[in-house]
Amino acid sequence: MSPFLAGICGIIFFLILLVLKMPIAVGMAIVGFTGFSYVVSLGAAYRILSSDFYTTFSSYSLSVIPMFVLMGFFAFHAGIGTKLYSFAYKVFGHFAGGLAMASEVACAIFGAVCGSSTATTATIGSIAVPEMQKYNYSNSLATASVAAGGALGILIPPSVIFVIYGVATEQSIARLFLAGVLPGILLTLLYMAAIWVITRRNPALGPAASGPRPGPREIFVALRGGLLEVLIVFAISIGGLFAGWFTPTEAGGVGAAGVLLVSLVEGSMNWERFNRALMDTTRTVAMILFLVAGAIIFGRFMAVSRIPFELAGWVSSLSLPPFIILGIILLVYLFFGTFIEMIPLILLTIPIFYPVVVNTLGYDPIWFGVIIVLVVAMGVITPPVGINVYVIKGVARDVPLEVIFRGIWPFLIAAIVCCVLLIAFPQIATFLPNLVMR
Repeated sequence: MSPFLAGICGIIFFLILLVLKMPIAVGMAIVGFTGFSYVVSLGAAYRILSSDFYTTFSSYSLSVIPMFVLMGFFAFHAGIGTKLYSFAYKVFGHFAGGLAMASEVACAIFGAVCGSSTATTATIGSIAVPEMQKYNYSNSLATASVAAGGALGILIPPSVIFVIYGVATEQSIARLFLAGVLPGILLTLLYMAAIWVITRRNPALGPAASGPRPGPREIFVALRGGLLEVLIVFAISIGGLFAGWFTPTEAGGVGAAGVLLVSLVEGSMNWERFNRALMDTTRTVAMILFLVAGAIIFGRFMAVSRIPFELAGWVSSLSLPPFIILGIILLVYLFFGTFIEMIPLILLTIPIFYPVVVNTLGYDPIWFGVIIVLVVAMGVITPPVGINVYVIKGVARDVPLEVIFRGIWPFLIAAIVCCVLLIAFPQIATFLPNLVMR
């Protein structure tokens, strides 16, 4: 059997393991080890198995992940999401669809601090959905707006997905963080525009809250309740990274320590919550590092199977414009993103598609990272297996799954518009990195 055919068989076998519910990290490691043993030798496979696992768990570049994950879980367990929603509600609650818009803003800001799509969806959803139901919002808009908004957390820095992409492709994490800022803001505005359009057409979907509008003082009080300090900590952490004061790992450490300090001063962190934050961080980081190690082994198998090189040669021989080939690759990401978690999907596909897109098609690697994250963000809300939809279903148990999916379509259209704009105007993603980090 040729190395190329062995690689194809390995991919098929991996998909079978996924169907059998094998843990993704274990499946990638098994297929990578077995395939490398077949193509090269068993001794060489044992050597890469031991060295890659050791290298992954001792890598300084990956130490950024525990720091930002810890910052996110400190924010999560300190109840930052509740304060965020209270502030956003004060600002937007008196517009038609205003509570749904408030949810998008809260998701965007909390996602920036937390960096996790599912955590953002669960946190804001547990607060926002009951509030919207109380004000007679339709269940489809109430649940779908939060499910879609949760995906904003992986675009706006700090994003664990950008860290994973940067490590896997050896790109600057600071540049990736900067590249996600404008697309994240653009997607937030497009989501809010989608809410405005559908509530203009049918005001019953999201009636405005009753009562007097809050004045500047009330809005400031909502911002001051511990939220302003957290946003300042976030600005110092990420701003220091962009300014070159901190390495990515140091920026994450400063952010985690700052959020912990603010939550202790505000009295929103106790010993039990602190322990839960540490336990959740340990589980999440262990999962991510095992995924990275398994993906590295799988990537080595893909390299010796020559699938990326054969794919690049095949793409070069096609008489199709580069943007059409890119569109096909993005459709693959969108399809698999509906039922594979974001981190393993990116780690699994980078060895195959990254050389084609960057080396053969000539696209900017930072821009491609933003596009991948955006398409994967679309995948987490795309029927039939959008992961965020199932997360919000767990929060709103009384809402049928088909009702949530019915409300997803305006947000999916908004995300597609954002993706098209990024492809047509790549400067949306590359402007800030080029401006700040020349």
